Amino acid sequence: MRVLIGCEFSGVVRDEFAKKGHDAWSCDILPTESEGNHYQMDIFDLLEKTSGDWDLAIFHPTCQFLANSGCKWLYNSGKKENGRDEQRWENMYAGADFFIRLKNADIPKICLENPIPHCYASNLMGKYSQTIQPWQFGHPENKRTCLWLKNLPLLKETENVKSVMKDMPKKDTDRIHYMGGKDRGKNRSVTFRGVAKAMANQWG
Repeated sequence: MRVLIGCEFSGVVRDEFAKKGHDAWSCDILPTESEGNHYQMDIFDLLEKTSGDWDLAIFHPTCQFLANSGCKWLYNSGKKENGRDEQRWENMYAGADFFIRLKNADIPKICLENPIPHCYASNLMGKYSQTIQPWQFGHPENKRTCLWLKNLPLLKETENVKSVMKDMPKKDTDRIHYMGGKDRGKNRSVTFRGVAKAMANQWG
């Protein structure tokens, strides 16, 4: 099966499909951090050049202006009474358009991954198919993630470790939330290995 992992620089999901024997490729404007099949280019340029070549695509579009966690910043100084921050609204519409174009790609099976969107973005992106947590796939951490699925079954949990989290400090279970540094956005976007394995095993 020909598998495209779009907007992925880490190679995590790509490598799990490759282990199953699939012809798996990642694509991102950044170089890959894991040696393997990778297109360093704009995802839509690739889709135009390879139309009809893919059986399955898993896309990880940027959530910067779509996620519910940033909804308040659509308004000046984070307060609705201060009026709209028009530039952020424009960025939000652009982000939603990017997402929708991937959603409508001419590929038989598609999964799109993003955090919980705010209501304005959700109205544009459409309803997600399911939400998942890392602790359902062997990682004792919180990071609720939405999946929009086309011709794919819901992803089934593989190793529920929620019970072990009760004795763990919040800084560990909510590591992603507390993550800082200049590469925070980049590091937060990497797929958990357990989730990637589940995708490869169940959809590959």
